[in-house]
Amino acid sequence: MPDNKNNPWPPSDGILPQPSSEDLRGRQSVRATFKLSSRAIDAMSIVAIHLGIKQKSLFDHLIEDARSLSLIAREIETEKFSTLRRIQKTFVISRKTLTCLDQISRQFDAPRDALVEYSIQRLMPVIARERQRHQKRKEVLNDLNAQVKNGLKLLAKSRRLLGEEDPVFIKLEAAVNSLITTRDNVEDFVERGKIIEEF
Repeated sequence: MPDNKNNPWPPSDGILPQPSSEDLRGRQSVRATFKLSSRAIDAMSIVAIHLGIKQKSLFDHLIEDARSLSLIAREIETEKFSTLRRIQKTFVISRKTLTCLDQISRQFDAPRDALVEYSIQRLMPVIARERQRHQKRKEVLNDLNAQVKNGLKLLAKSRRLLGEEDPVFIKLEAAVNSLITTRDNVEDFVERGKIIEEF
């Protein structure tokens, strides 16, 4: 009889669903190489960097959607796709994603590369929206810079009127330093976002 006294986990009693070994193997990472347009490759990189998502997670999200992949497969114009200038790119993806891609490719007799290319094109509206948000962030950064400038002026005035030992000056200095730190963080984020302006 097993000794449950030293087992820190509560018994599952079959209530909790148990992961299958097949599901767990499906999460294994594999490498897969595709021939894609440079625009598709750049789109993946930009969205991953700009939204802070791993490329593997992004790729899995796009390709594991069997319904969307099937719709894409029905609409692919193979001749038009073959005219695209493409380059090889290797991605790390889950085994489950690769299996889904292979199944849809066989089912609809559609090239895997084309399925990936047109799946990535679904990111274009996301990029367009993020480009608009980036412009708004730049506006906010300009306003923030004006606030920092005003804060520094007020800090200098309070130093002159009250001195550096005054409690009001000390609290104001902490607030202005916090504002400067926030501005610097926002500035870094906007700087990283420049990649989306050039796409």
